[in-house]
Amino acid sequence: MAHVPKNPRIAMRDGVSPSCLALPHVRHSPWPLLIDHLAERLPRIGRSEWTERMRAGRVLGEDGQPLPPDAPFVGGARVYYWRELPAEDPIPFEACVLFEDEHLVVADKPHFLPVTPGGRYVRQSLLVRLKAQLGCADLSPLHRIDRETAGLVLLSRRPQDRDAYQSLFRERRVHKVYEAVAPWRHDLVFPITRSSHIREDEQAFYRMREARPEEGLPANSETRIELIRRQGARGLYRLLPVTGRRHQLRVHMQGLGLPIEGDQFYPVVRRGPQEPEDFAHPLQLLARGIAFTDPVTGQQRCWTSGRHLPLP
Repeated sequence: MAHVPKNPRIAMRDGVSPSCLALPHVRHSPWPLLIDHLAERLPRIGRSEWTERMRAGRVLGEDGQPLPPDAPFVGGARVYYWRELPAEDPIPFEACVLFEDEHLVVADKPHFLPVTPGGRYVRQSLLVRLKAQLGCADLSPLHRIDRETAGLVLLSRRPQDRDAYQSLFRERRVHKVYEAVAPWRHDLVFPITRSSHIREDEQAFYRMREARPEEGLPANSETRIELIRRQGARGLYRLLPVTGRRHQLRVHMQGLGLPIEGDQFYPVVRRGPQEPEDFAHPLQLLARGIAFTDPVTGQQRCWTSGRHLPLP
């Protein structure tokens, strides 16, 4: 199966690492040429397409050299190639790198930019953009925030450090602070701690919901919610998640009758996942701050997003 290797002889292209195909060891090969095997193993590409790619130097051997269309099949060898990516709608906002050392990269992500490649966005993702910008093929996000959410994202530069940093999130040793703009309710007294069982919405896979009391499910999520200030019928809130369930902050705010402004999924679906973006109305949710003790260096780490939500 094709996978993404780490071969120092083969560089990324526009922040995208190559895929790799390991050729099988066979005593009597039924494929005289490499292209015979490629066309059979990966037929969705087609023999003529493989020929064009090889002539253009887009199929490489382990030594990083291009393999021509008449290259022989060599059992046990590795072949590298790049996926042909469809055109993507540009996301007209840029991330800012707040910090970088040999272990970590801290990015301040805009709204609408996905953290990792997926679906209709590959090059238009934070990870691919940063790989191209920093020239670091091993860059890997340590956690994720929703595509619609802006703010801080931590990425690891070295594979050997990755588990140490990810364990901070698994063991809840990271202090995260979010901010959100939502309606204000005079009948709610803050701070409020919201605990509930969050599960996938059976009616829409891309939404989550809180379990109903009659379902009898134990709480698996918790958020502390504070009111920072009020402006008329709107409020700026500080959200302190204890757990990290998918869409947790959005679901908890909705559960309090305080849906976050600009939310396309809650309380009702305003726009499906594959519909065009409305860049004029971003989700008013920001990953504002993050702090922890660095497990690799022992330093106290603390960063704050330079972005702000528009509440006068």
